[in-house]
Amino acid sequence: MTFRKNLVSMAVAVGIAVPGLALATNGMNLEAYGPIAGGMGGASMAYDNGTAAMMNNPATLGLMAPGSKRLDAALGFLGPDVTASMPGMASAKSKADAFFMPAVGWAAKGSSLTYGVGVFAQGGMGTEYAKDSFLTAGSNELVRSEVGVGRLMIPVAYSVSDKIEIAGSLDYVWASMDIKMAMSGSDFGDMIADMGGSQAAGSASGSMVTGFGGMVSAGMMQAPSPTGGPVNWARFDFSNNSDFMGEAFGSGMAGKLGLTFKVNSRLSLGASYHSKTALGDLTTSNATVTMNANVDDNILNGTWDGKSIGSAAGTYTAVGIPVKGEIKVRDFQWPDTFGFGAAFQATDKLMIAGDIKRINWSGVMKSFKMTFTPSSDNTDLAADFAGTTMDVELLQKWKDQTVIALGATYQATDKLALRAGFNTASNPVPDQYLNPLFPAIVERHFTFGGGYAFSQASAVNASVTVASENTATGGNGIKNAHSQVNWQLMYSYIY
Repeated sequence: MTFRKNLVSMAVAVGIAVPGLALATNGMNLEAYGPIAGGMGGASMAYDNGTAAMMNNPATLGLMAPGSKRLDAALGFLGPDVTASMPGMASAKSKADAFFMPAVGWAAKGSSLTYGVGVFAQGGMGTEYAKDSFLTAGSNELVRSEVGVGRLMIPVAYSVSDKIEIAGSLDYVWASMDIKMAMSGSDFGDMIADMGGSQAAGSASGSMVTGFGGMVSAGMMQAPSPTGGPVNWARFDFSNNSDFMGEAFGSGMAGKLGLTFKVNSRLSLGASYHSKTALGDLTTSNATVTMNANVDDNILNGTWDGKSIGSAAGTYTAVGIPVKGEIKVRDFQWPDTFGFGAAFQATDKLMIAGDIKRINWSGVMKSFKMTFTPSSDNTDLAADFAGTTMDVELLQKWKDQTVIALGATYQATDKLALRAGFNTASNPVPDQYLNPLFPAIVERHFTFGGGYAFSQASAVNASVTVASENTATGGNGIKNAHSQVNWQLMYSYIY
């Protein structure tokens, strides 16, 4: 625990903490790490792209000049444009449209050994919808999500020969999350098998759910009409106001392996493997689950005798029942990734690069799981849930992604390099399980960038990514539209 806190405190202190991210664009991954690769569609496996190699292929760190050291300080921006719409209702536009991501990396190369340290944003997703949008399900409260994942990395690369570099990286990974999620009573009820739910989109179970069902059976809560249900809406809330960390937090470890092979003076190949993370549960004790239920009026005025449903007042009032407690987001992990690429120096001024990556989302995004445990200090109706738990599982069933990245660099002058690229990957989110809180559906990216060397020791690089709009309609009938404009800016000092 102390180790974790010290790492996070260090990152914040030097201005490189990773804030919650919004809608990275290869699923939850950024389309590119570092502006050099960013200008080339994300292609990065087989050429020197600075300390962003720690996030791409750590073996390319070994392509630095022997005896040199490099410090990169970068700032990234994500500008998602997300809208959710449903027939007959006003569209809901996400207000989460500007996110900044600082990063830093340092590396040094001896005669054959290269080592370094860096802190980078991995990726994430998030949205925020207004209190009056249809996505509040009648709760009239803000609806939002924010997931951020960052890494502190210690890579080591070794020059086996003048043609081969091998590398590995030990990564400390942290993840944080904010959720303010609402669902209609019918959607919540459909998650409960004992209430006749089909569980088509997920499930809710546990002693808290059983206890709620007992209240309904006893007549304490009941539908005001044969066509209604005991719950009007339900909410899950855990969120803070931090720009750096979400309310629920977890950390763990991961690793990377990398290889580069110089075929000849013009052609280089590269490959990397990023392991699946081993994160602990994302946990917070500052969570609330609220059910807006139709409560018998005799309960509310204190005259319920508890003998039978016939003793009920027969009239009901919609009442919000906020239950405070602890939430654990269980088994949230980042997937393993395989990548292969090539870089070809076509002329003295033109280099062409291409990568293929396989991101195994299906191994980690089968479902979103939470366990809620009410605290002991709840009052009124919420106190009846003391000593219970609720397990919630929302189905996701993401598909694996094959990412293709292509790019080129043209050395216009000794000081100026120009770059362009393209990045494409299929939408990993099945329409049936698409949630407007997590519309990670972008497929195509057009990238542009450049670099300018002020001297042999000082340079700046920048890139811009335009992700064209993609739309998809979820199983709930909600149409999601998502486009994005991102940029990255980096200053490098080489000494």
